Amino acid sequence: MDILNSVSENLQKGKANAVRELVREALDKGVSAEKILEEGLISGMDVIGTKFMNNEIYVPEVMIAARAMNAGMEVLKPVLVSAGVKSKGKAVIGTVKGDLHDIGKNLVKMMLEGKGIEVIDLGTDVSAERFISAAVENGARIIACSALLTTTMPEMKKIVEMLKEKGLRDRFTVMIGGAPVTDAYRQSIGADIYTPDAGSAAEAATKVFAE
Repeated sequence: MDILNSVSENLQKGKANAVRELVREALDKGVSAEKILEEGLISGMDVIGTKFMNNEIYVPEVMIAARAMNAGMEVLKPVLVSAGVKSKGKAVIGTVKGDLHDIGKNLVKMMLEGKGIEVIDLGTDVSAERFISAAVENGARIIACSALLTTTMPEMKKIVEMLKEKGLRDRFTVMIGGAPVTDAYRQSIGADIYTPDAGSAAEAATKVFAE
């Protein structure tokens, strides 16, 4: 459908006002909110995610596209809620205790939302206790934690160990990432998923909810 292609293309160009108007226009034409979300907004963010993974675009372009996606979602959200359309699932995300870096985390959040996942953003300097209590309270499936400093990476291990202590380990998928983090580190602490960038984080999270 041409209007949905236009939504997707304008989103990729980061044209927030155009996306907002096109989403309104599509709704006025009787296109379902779910279809606009899937074939307009999410398909546009998928292209952005792929280009980002391939280093064809960089952080600023992703941020601008995400802003355009949010503009469309402002119009769609009330319609989706009233139509009873559920998100694919929930994830809590944050940067671990002692670490105040948030650009990487914010990118992952945007990419997850771009896949139709509801994200509870805990911000930075988040303790293991807070990650877990937020995941339990919100009924999240994924706990996504970011660390940009080698000195704060042990906090990720603390989250996994605390989940085991509380008998909650099987309830959550623990995703980790950040510049100094590796898959070998993921294995050593017993986390479930390591991804090197926001695009692959979104792909991995989508697979978790598809299981």
